[in-house]
Amino acid sequence: MPPAKFFPGGIVGIDEAGRGPLAGPVIVGAVRWLGTRGAYRAFFRGIRDSKKLSPRARSAWYARIVRHPCVRWGVGAASSRVVDRIRISRAANRAALDAYRKVARTDTMPALLDYGLFLHGPIVQQAIIKGDEKIALLAAASIIAKVTRDRIMVRLHAKFPQWAFDVHKGYGTALHRTRIQEHGLSPLHRKSFCTRMI
Repeated sequence: MPPAKFFPGGIVGIDEAGRGPLAGPVIVGAVRWLGTRGAYRAFFRGIRDSKKLSPRARSAWYARIVRHPCVRWGVGAASSRVVDRIRISRAANRAALDAYRKVARTDTMPALLDYGLFLHGPIVQQAIIKGDEKIALLAAASIIAKVTRDRIMVRLHAKFPQWAFDVHKGYGTALHRTRIQEHGLSPLHRKSFCTRMI
């Protein structure tokens, strides 16, 4: 995977997880690299978009990323209620800005985003189609977002076991749809996504 066009220490990489599920939050990850360009290439060699990694590989990369002294990372979140109230695009963009502010050195530090996200404010930014497949910084952000969201859904399963959130993580699988038919909607469900299911 090629490095970012810009020196990675001077830019924030941002990606999201959970745009399409029927339940749970949308989570946005942000990552900034503080080391040298050479160290960036070496550390991220072999990284892939979170969707193309096994759960075990994602967890391993997550642990490497969050523990590395040259990485600054953060997450933003928007709950299912927020998604219902302001719609998914605005909710994801709000979460993206929260994540960005946790890692950016200044309020105007440039950002690379996976396509579909936008940061409001005077921020130089570029959204890249399939950016998480092309740029290591965005792949890292996608892993942070995906692992964080999956862990949240596993924890929430303990409170709402009828819906098997630990299995499908809120996505619209056959199992999930069956559980909705059997039990109705939980407080975690996005009502605006489930209008034809109840």
